[in-house]
Amino acid sequence: MEPCEGSVVRRWGAALTASAAALAVALPTATAQAAEGPTGIGAKGAYLDRGPDGKPWGKAADTRRQMASTTKIMTAVVVADDYAGALHQQVAIKQSYRDWVQRNQASTADLRTGDELTVRQLLYAMMLPSGCDAAYALADTFGDGATEQARTASFVEKLNKKARALGMRDTHYDSFDGISSRGTNYSTPRDLAKLARHALGDDTLTTVMKSMNTQQKAANVNRLYTWYNTNKLLGSYDGVVGLKTGSTRAAGPCLVFAARRAGRTVVGVVLDDRTGRYPDAARMLDYAYSSRTALKLRELPMGAHED
Repeated sequence: MEPCEGSVVRRWGAALTASAAALAVALPTATAQAAEGPTGIGAKGAYLDRGPDGKPWGKAADTRRQMASTTKIMTAVVVADDYAGALHQQVAIKQSYRDWVQRNQASTADLRTGDELTVRQLLYAMMLPSGCDAAYALADTFGDGATEQARTASFVEKLNKKARALGMRDTHYDSFDGISSRGTNYSTPRDLAKLARHALGDDTLTTVMKSMNTQQKAANVNRLYTWYNTNKLLGSYDGVVGLKTGSTRAAGPCLVFAARRAGRTVVGVVLDDRTGRYPDAARMLDYAYSSRTALKLRELPMGAHED
């Protein structure tokens, strides 16, 4: 039986009254939240850790999202934490590392088959141009097993073990480089900020992550590699010291970043930021440092990899 017209009017009026009441209650909370953090952040997930002297701020900070190549921060952390004595170890580049990049149309350091590079050089190759070939080389070198497949799978489990040890409760890795075939490679802004703090405690990683570019020579052939950091916030915002970009169709543009000013380190994360990850990062840092920056992004040379 259809409701009569008078009944519909009464119900519509009641709904409007209820909505207005709800809005009246919600507005002070929204205003308070805006006053307590940066405004205009378009990322679906964000987190700002201002250190011990400041209250953290977040937007969907504990919502799990795919993290793309920010995965490589954990790959670097596992290598630096657990294999620090192997930084000078030589690694021979295999054709399978190049095939992996080609098969997945992934970001690359353009490592050449047969070249020998140290583990430290591979960290540069992974963290600056976001080389998935370098990430594969590290996973294959430090994983356990008789085959590449077994070793890389073993290495991914080491990422998950490290995540648990760091208290990253909403993080799971199914990949060493962010290429996730199952969509179960995820984290949260809060967890990634925790990981960033840990990574910044390692001098080797800090040196790598804050480098805007580097030149590295293969040990066994006369080949010089030049890599540029895909993080355009470096050199564009005063005090930025890293950390890592990431971008896939599923994850959207992502950025884990940090800055140091006057002895104070601020860490931030934006995930799935399709409106502008760098401007959002700058707004968050401006809020943290009570500053105002006219951001002009550093341009990468023609042909340099973007991520």
